[in-house]
Amino acid sequence: MSEIYYDKDADLSIIQGKKVAVVGYGSQGHAHAQNLRDSGVEVVIGLKEGSKSKAKAEEAGFTVLSTAEASAWADVIVILAPDQVQRHLFADDVLPNLAAGKALVFGHGFNIRFGYITAPEGIDVVMVAPKGPGHTVRREYEAGRGVPVIVAVEKDASGAAWPLTLSYAKAIGGLRAAGIKTTFTEETETDLFGEQAVLCGGASQLIQYGFEVLTEAGYQPQVAYFEVLHELKLIVDLMWEGGIAKQRWSVSDTAEYGDYVSGPRVIDAHVKENMKAVLADIQNGAFAARFIEDQDAGAPEFLALRKKGEEHPIEATGRELRKLFAWNASADDDYIDGEAAR
Repeated sequence: MSEIYYDKDADLSIIQGKKVAVVGYGSQGHAHAQNLRDSGVEVVIGLKEGSKSKAKAEEAGFTVLSTAEASAWADVIVILAPDQVQRHLFADDVLPNLAAGKALVFGHGFNIRFGYITAPEGIDVVMVAPKGPGHTVRREYEAGRGVPVIVAVEKDASGAAWPLTLSYAKAIGGLRAAGIKTTFTEETETDLFGEQAVLCGGASQLIQYGFEVLTEAGYQPQVAYFEVLHELKLIVDLMWEGGIAKQRWSVSDTAEYGDYVSGPRVIDAHVKENMKAVLADIQNGAFAARFIEDQDAGAPEFLALRKKGEEHPIEATGRELRKLFAWNASADDDYIDGEAAR
């Protein structure tokens, strides 16, 4: 059975007695920082010189320091920068400003799990990872609720890393829902697998293949878009509410029967074997190495794959159809449909 923690299991005064630097003010960074502050924690934001996030953080009332200055000032340093830049940021700005007794908090275990960051002796290394995007973490906190978190301690140098971890999780609202104990290894490997095999990679590829099969058979691309992409949200929402069983209960008998007899024809045993190969590449570090090497080289493979995906015919069809959906306004002010502001 999982070990689960709630508000009653944590002492908020522990993190309230610490100076906290949140490094990064993106999706998770802004939510952690604002929730911590509202929980009575002293917080500054650490950003690289020239960061576009500086104005947003200052508008929200935070003191913004360089990453090095923030790391020197803080007792607890929360690293929420993108995976591919964390090791450089750590080596250049954080590591020189660490002293025994300080703690590092991560929102994802990638760099610790694959050895891109190694903390020196005397430093606690912990993780508090909300299972939801930052805007949801912030919104739920403001509503008096919370997004579940998974929590882990990789290095307990102080002997008090677990109470600190739970205190931090409570301060961002996570223990209002639940905190599930895990390890850096389990969190990283399952997170990467879910993204690649099911949530992002698997779902995206399934949709694209479905669109191709219908349009190549002569059906209208607009109709194909509705059937393989647009209606997917309805199905996922039902699964999210009550599992696969509720989705099957909610659809027609025809759809349910087709689920049973045709699903295994498309997603057959070969797919499971391919998933196992994906998991193996995650576990043995091959995926991490490929990603980091490409990023270090200027991301040529990443950018080429992004361009190829954006040029798939389903994207052009979708852009035109979504103009008809008055209710489908994007909540992201830095995204223009079809052209992410990168």
